[in-house]
Amino acid sequence: MLQLILSCLAIALAVGYGIFLLVRFSRRLSVVALLGGLLACVVLEICDLQVLRHPESLADWKRAALVAESFLPFFWLLFALTFSRERSWRDISPVSMAVLFAALGFPVAGLRLSLPAVFYSPDFADEKMLFLRSGGYFFYVALMVFLVLAMFQLERTLMALPRSNRWRVKFEIVGTGVLLAALVIFYSQALLYRSLDMNLMPVRSFCLIISVGMMACSRMRRGEAVRIRVSHEMAYRSVVVLAVGCYLIVLGIFGAGMRYFDFAGNRALFTGLCVVLGLTIVAVLLSEKIRRRIRVVLHKHFYQRKYDYRQEWQQFTAKLSAAKTREDLENGILDFFTETFFLQDAALYLRDQDSDLYRCSTCLETDAISPTLSGDHPVVKSMGQRDWVVSLDDEVGDDPGGGLDLLKRHGYSFLVPMRFERGLEGFVALGRRIYKEETLTYEDFDLMKILAHQAMGVLLSRKLYSQLVVANEMAAIGRVSTFVIHDLKNLVSGLGMVVDNARDYIDEPEFRADMFETLENTVGNMKGLIARLQNVKQKPLLDLAECDLFEVTRAGVALSGGNGIVLDGTSVTVNADPVELQKVILNLVHNAREASADKAPVKVEVGRSDLAYVSVSDEGVGMTDEFMRNRLFKPFETTKKKGMGIGLYQCRQVIEGHGGRIEVKSVVGKGSSFTVWLPVSGEMGA
Repeated sequence: MLQLILSCLAIALAVGYGIFLLVRFSRRLSVVALLGGLLACVVLEICDLQVLRHPESLADWKRAALVAESFLPFFWLLFALTFSRERSWRDISPVSMAVLFAALGFPVAGLRLSLPAVFYSPDFADEKMLFLRSGGYFFYVALMVFLVLAMFQLERTLMALPRSNRWRVKFEIVGTGVLLAALVIFYSQALLYRSLDMNLMPVRSFCLIISVGMMACSRMRRGEAVRIRVSHEMAYRSVVVLAVGCYLIVLGIFGAGMRYFDFAGNRALFTGLCVVLGLTIVAVLLSEKIRRRIRVVLHKHFYQRKYDYRQEWQQFTAKLSAAKTREDLENGILDFFTETFFLQDAALYLRDQDSDLYRCSTCLETDAISPTLSGDHPVVKSMGQRDWVVSLDDEVGDDPGGGLDLLKRHGYSFLVPMRFERGLEGFVALGRRIYKEETLTYEDFDLMKILAHQAMGVLLSRKLYSQLVVANEMAAIGRVSTFVIHDLKNLVSGLGMVVDNARDYIDEPEFRADMFETLENTVGNMKGLIARLQNVKQKPLLDLAECDLFEVTRAGVALSGGNGIVLDGTSVTVNADPVELQKVILNLVHNAREASADKAPVKVEVGRSDLAYVSVSDEGVGMTDEFMRNRLFKPFETTKKKGMGIGLYQCRQVIEGHGGRIEVKSVVGKGSSFTVWLPVSGEMGA
């Protein structure tokens, strides 16, 4: 009756939990594997229950049970390899993949083995024992080995998770471990006695109830498992797995000696107690405090150095490199400190450049605390000068403002300085230790300082990068503004010439016509300038069309005011942007006028040889060869007192955009000549 109740309850829980998984998490590979494992356990439970209730149908039900058992290694090993993994299949190492494919041999063996080749039972109705033949012995021993491998993989997953995230999946992993351990104990009879004791089935059913209950509680109350990526390198030797393995070996040896004691009638009860004891051992060994104590013992008795500095440095660098934001970076720093030194919490304090106060920037596993320390604080000065780790458990002397006392009341024990160029930029406040009996040595303090220096370098690099981005944006705005001002200056210069001439010639109809044309062109150019500012590009966008180069030049000269300029030449048709060419002519004429001595006339000529050209010549101060070679067309280089140094740079950009070039000839004291060469219409592709 007890077996019937336990089996029905286990089946109902497993089916209900399976439906929940199917509805909520069906797209996860690990969930598919878990559903397969639970289904195999449910089928096995149904078949074995029927075997116990109807011994005369032993052959039929055990054939189905054998098939269900053959799927246990594959599904549970697949679940262990993909549980909480970020990329499922791609996170499985080649060796693990080979083992997983080897597990597919069990269903083949389960389907092909004949029942008489697996076991026999002379009097099953009375003894409830199945005696194994050679085929069954090797089948169940191999099955037990694969289940132990699944337990090992689950323990690796739990230990690979950050300590702060293990609580989310601990019950699910431990619950699965309970079921796998129960199966291992059930099948260990094959190794000990070459038999299967069906009297142990209540223990297996009870463990299935516990397992499904723990997994369901974990999923429903704590949410989905945290996604991690586990390295394919050799895992760190697990003390927990070693302890559990030793426990199972001792249990097997003790079971072998049970025949010398009178436990035959209470075997199921005794085995159940062994399972509960094993679960207690696992829970104790998963304690962070005990794991830290084991590490300390190993360090004292087996290793010369407490830390593998190369490994610590690589892991810390990888954690910092994975941070995408400043918040991720600061949390990663604190997370590594807490994991390395087995702390419950930590806080990061950084210096405020404006107020010279050290404020809490990030807290891990604790609420933000309010105390601030000034740059004049004695402890802050001490950390900045000596680069020593400060212990708050010792006497720290004067404490203006009571900031250190408040930190101490919150459980913080050490302050690790973060220095840069002999200045203290911040510090890490380390909270309560998990294993308080451990005595910290110089190795711990040295590693703290190394990690702090590395963290400060990364924080400052990110800060300087952000400042550089802002500076580049401001510089870009400044360059755009400079180009705009330069164009406006040229336009204003032309308007100024019109105003000056208007005082003398305003009554002349021809002057008024030229004045209105100049004003109209200036307004058009200013509208074009505004349009370009709405879509700033490195090079100007050209609106090419066939135009008369002479007329374009004449319009550019008119924009400059036309006074003191001699225009000559012939019409030449070019494929160009008239507005941009007018700006080039305006800029060259304006420069020539400013460079000319004693208001000497500026000569402008338009013509054609192989290419169309516009030549602007003056009799000004001229330029040196060195200036023309190295500085003339570079932005922000000029010889004029009020010049901006971008006009010629802008001119060359426009002309090169047309497929042309600018040539310069100049003699110091005699003047300069700028010649713009452009392809003739129809020859731009040549």
